[in-house]
Amino acid sequence: MTALTTAALGSVEASLAAGVSGVPLAVGDISNLFTSPTELASVFIEGLAKASLYLMIASGLTLTFGLMDVINFAHGAFTMYGAYIAGTAVLTVGVGSMGAVSSVGVFVLLIIGVFVLLALLGVVFEVALIRRLYEYPPIYMILLTFGISITMEELMRIIVDYWNVNSGREAVGWSIPREETVPEVLQGTFDVAGISIGGLHPFQILLGVLTVAGIWYFLNETRYGLFVRAGVEDDEMARALGINIKRTFTVVFAIGSGLAGAAGVMLMWSPLWRVNVPLALGVLLPAFVIVIVGGLGSFKGTVVASVLVGMLDALATWAFQVKVVTFTDVDQLLIFAILVVMLILQPRGLFGVEGQGDHG
Repeated sequence: MTALTTAALGSVEASLAAGVSGVPLAVGDISNLFTSPTELASVFIEGLAKASLYLMIASGLTLTFGLMDVINFAHGAFTMYGAYIAGTAVLTVGVGSMGAVSSVGVFVLLIIGVFVLLALLGVVFEVALIRRLYEYPPIYMILLTFGISITMEELMRIIVDYWNVNSGREAVGWSIPREETVPEVLQGTFDVAGISIGGLHPFQILLGVLTVAGIWYFLNETRYGLFVRAGVEDDEMARALGINIKRTFTVVFAIGSGLAGAAGVMLMWSPLWRVNVPLALGVLLPAFVIVIVGGLGSFKGTVVASVLVGMLDALATWAFQVKVVTFTDVDQLLIFAILVVMLILQPRGLFGVEGQGDHG
């Protein structure tokens, strides 16, 4: 028997050993996923947790880009700043030595504090820079926010390089603060009726639900929410009725910036993201995808698109873990494939309305 024949037989034996009754490994695993309620539920819960993260990332951009027609390329930089501020705070306070309840309490306070801090920064940017370009073509807004983004990123890189923390250029000890700050009880996974659930998944899902409820309440049950919707529909008529559109959009931009920072706090504790300068670009691209797929000006569309992207991300992660696929960036491939398909079939997105987000 030749060496080539021996190698071929060995390959066949390995393939048979990897399958069940001759079924390839990939096919068998896919079949197990859709025939095992517990495994499918585990993937579903992970998808909801990821959808919550994506929702927190994209919700601020929905307000500024979808409603105000402000193409804010600095959105990711605000998220990155929120992650660095939170990471610095939890390490300084020593959250890792606290109990689970105290750690979560500090984490919630950080979300609130970072939201307020980044909202104030958003007010400064909107009043001093963004407001001057509302009546100009979109390319001016793109160039301005792109320049702001680069400036914020390089400023943070200077700071973290000087203090010898992670800038994204190399792996330094502080690259993942979560390893030292996440309570032990929230690390790893736990089983409920055979369903494997990540320790942080319930917390992430809860924050996602609170984000949806908070934004919905703001847009539909508050006076400023009414002003926002009126300004989006017809800003000239809103001005004629005495609504201060400039102040209203300042409030919206502040909320959007604060939400971006709060998303950074959540990402600081997520095992799937790193606290570094490239985080700014890493969150910006999926945020734009979700807003466009959901439809400009539609918060409902953003929620649905976030769930869709989160579920596909979880499915792709599962497929990589069981070696159905070996391409590490299959989740990114699926996310941008959704964008391409949506732009071809329905450019306005799932719930987009003609004219929505156009106030200039």
